Amino acid sequence: MAAPTNAISSRLTGFGTTIFAEMSALAVETDAINLGQGFPDTDGPREVLDAAITSINGGLNQYPPLPGMPVLREAIAAHQQRFYDIELDPATEIVVTAGATEALAGALLGMLDAGDEVIVFEPMYDSYRAGIAMADARAVPVLLAPDIDGNYVFDPAELQAAVTSRTKLVLLNTPHNPTGKVFTSEELQLIADVVVEHDLIAVTDEVYEHLVFDGRTHIPLSTLPGMAERTLTISSGGKTFHTTGWKIGWMSGPAPLVAAARTAKQFLTFVNGAPLQPAMAVGLGLPNSYFAGMRAGLQATRDRLVEALDSVGFITYTPEASYFVTADIRPLDPAGSGVDFCRQLPHRCGVVAIPNEVFYARPENGRHMVRFAFCKQMHVIEAAAEALAKGFST
Repeated sequence: MAAPTNAISSRLTGFGTTIFAEMSALAVETDAINLGQGFPDTDGPREVLDAAITSINGGLNQYPPLPGMPVLREAIAAHQQRFYDIELDPATEIVVTAGATEALAGALLGMLDAGDEVIVFEPMYDSYRAGIAMADARAVPVLLAPDIDGNYVFDPAELQAAVTSRTKLVLLNTPHNPTGKVFTSEELQLIADVVVEHDLIAVTDEVYEHLVFDGRTHIPLSTLPGMAERTLTISSGGKTFHTTGWKIGWMSGPAPLVAAARTAKQFLTFVNGAPLQPAMAVGLGLPNSYFAGMRAGLQATRDRLVEALDSVGFITYTPEASYFVTADIRPLDPAGSGVDFCRQLPHRCGVVAIPNEVFYARPENGRHMVRFAFCKQMHVIEAAAEALAKGFST
């Protein structure tokens, strides 16, 4: 008997194998430098790694509590107080998750009903639209696009026009992936005004909160007037502590929002990473010098990669934060197909990137853009710069 040909849910039609899997496989096939998927090529701080080993050897290898181990929830509360003057009750206002991706899925599945609408800024991390679709809701995009100075901005009128009677939630990613944008206080106030005026819920993805450059400051949306009671904040330690494979994230905010997201989360992974949770607590308590040093290292590799891309001929948009730099390929490839460009790049230059159109609900807006990761050691970025220069010199 033949296998069914229509097994996938209609809600997930179109969400097949991600471009990250395709590009990573292409990197292996061509032995190329992988600047596609955003993971560091160095381990995290020794104190954090040793704490995980101690936890494993100490027998913390069974199910942790559903909300997360108290030591990590308390560390998250202390972190929010330390960096943002946010007060949280670790018992009712924080839940540990299997990375930020699960926290986002839990929030969307736990708070959305069929037919609800979610305002999202595009380009966006690819799991956003999938999570909204799994909740049988609809993503309503608002475009982020470079202005004349190369800064990604949005049109406040488009944001206002995106609100309908079905809008329930605004999903905001700041610092932003893939653009590297840090939303300004003025932009955040515009978003907060819309949320409050229309009695909406805000969900914020802040996983790059400590990866901000050039003296900029990350401002959590929940710190704006009227937003603490209606914002669910999501973050994780994977990016900050170079432990992306651990998948230790968290969500925090008012108890009703946390409870709604936790209700869905408990039927996803239930719990995860018991011995890694105390280790993440150690990371959150590291001194300011660690966070400053980590930012400085990333800023240096960012600057080198931007320089290399500029010299080859890309139109490059210097990121204000995150792991990534975006670039317009049209000076090098007038046809402007980022997907085709990224499929050919490993063969031409031995470098892998990601086409940005996969981050758009309206792909035509990002068809000509690609994304490179700079969360690598400097010698890797130097090798990529040399490979790009050689590949585009002929």
